[in-house]
Amino acid sequence: MSILDMYIIRKFLGTYVFAIMLILAITIVFDINEKLDAFMQAPLKATIFDYFLNFLPYFANQFSPLFVFIAVIFFTSKLADNSEIIAMLSSGMSFRRLLRPYLVSAAVIAVATYVLSAYVIPPANVKRIAYTNTYVKNRRVDFGDNIMMQVAPGEIAYMSRYDNTTRTGYRFSLELFKDKKLVSRLQAQTVKWDTLYQWRVRDYVIRDFKENREIITRGYELDTIIPFEPRDFLISRNDQETLSTPQLREYIDRQKKRGVANIQAFEIEYQKRFAMCAAAFILTVIGMSLSSKKVKGGMGVNIGIGLLLSFSYILFMTVTSSFAVSGLTSPMVAMWIPNIIYSVIAVILYLKASR
Repeated sequence: MSILDMYIIRKFLGTYVFAIMLILAITIVFDINEKLDAFMQAPLKATIFDYFLNFLPYFANQFSPLFVFIAVIFFTSKLADNSEIIAMLSSGMSFRRLLRPYLVSAAVIAVATYVLSAYVIPPANVKRIAYTNTYVKNRRVDFGDNIMMQVAPGEIAYMSRYDNTTRTGYRFSLELFKDKKLVSRLQAQTVKWDTLYQWRVRDYVIRDFKENREIITRGYELDTIIPFEPRDFLISRNDQETLSTPQLREYIDRQKKRGVANIQAFEIEYQKRFAMCAAAFILTVIGMSLSSKKVKGGMGVNIGIGLLLSFSYILFMTVTSSFAVSGLTSPMVAMWIPNIIYSVIAVILYLKASR
C-alpha cells in the first residue's frame, strides 16, 4: 500500500462515514417528528437505549449501498475536478491500479456490513422491535387458529387455537405415522409451552394402535418434548430481522423439513445479507468509473447520476424481492438479479473509463 493508496482510502472511508452521519442526523429529526406521541409516553432511557441506539445502525446498514455510491461519486468527482486523477494517470499509474484502493475500501465496508447484519444488528432489532410494539404500534402476532405442521418426520401436530400471551394451545393433537399408517395419537384439551421444546399437556388421551388392538391411556397432566415452538408458527412482521445469519439458516432448513411454505421473508433476508456485501464492490466500480473524468457540468452532474443509479438499485432490489414473495422467482434469484445487472453496467463503464 502506497501513500497514494492510503490517501484514497482515507478519502473514501471518511466521506462514507460523514455521509452516514449526515443522513442519520436528518433521519433522527424526521423520526422524532413522526413518533413524537410515542416518545412522550415512553421512558427516556428506553427511547435512547432500546430504540435509537438500535435503530441508527439498522438504518445505516439498510442503506449502505446508497452511502457507498454517494461517497465514491462525491470524493472522486472532487479529485477529478482538482485534476488529481489526471496527475495520477500521467505519472504512469494505470486505471486498474487506481481502482485498487477503491476495492480495498469497498472490502472494508463489505466486511463491516456483513458483521453488522449477521451478528450485531439482529439482537439489537429484538429490543428495537419490542419497543415499537410496546409504544408505537403493536405488530406482534400473539394468536393463531387452525395450526397444523409436521414437527418431525411422520409426526403431525394440530391446535385449534394458540394464545401466546398465556403460552397455551387448545384442542391439541399429535399424530405419529409409520409407513403411512397411524400408529399413535395424543389428544389433549390444552397444551402449554414451557421452554425450548418442552410442552405440558392436560386432560389427555393417548391411543396406540398395535396390529388389531387399540391401547388407550388417559391422564390429567403430562410433561413431554415436542420438537417445535411458538415462533415456528406465529410469524410476526420483521421476525427475520431478529435472527443472526446462522440462526436464520437453521430456521429456514428446519421449516423446509416441516413443509412450511410461508418462509419467503426469511429466505429473502438471508440472501439479502450476502447480496448487500457484493453491492459494495459493484457500486464502487460504477461510481469510480463515472466520476473519474471531468465533465462540463462539474461535480453536480456526477452526483445527480450517482443518486439516480443508487436509488434505482435500491428500488430494483425492492421490486425483485416482491417477485420472490409472490413465487415468481426463488429468493436467491430475486436478491441477486440487481447485482447481476449492475455488474454488467459496472464492467461496461469500467472498460469505457479505462480507455
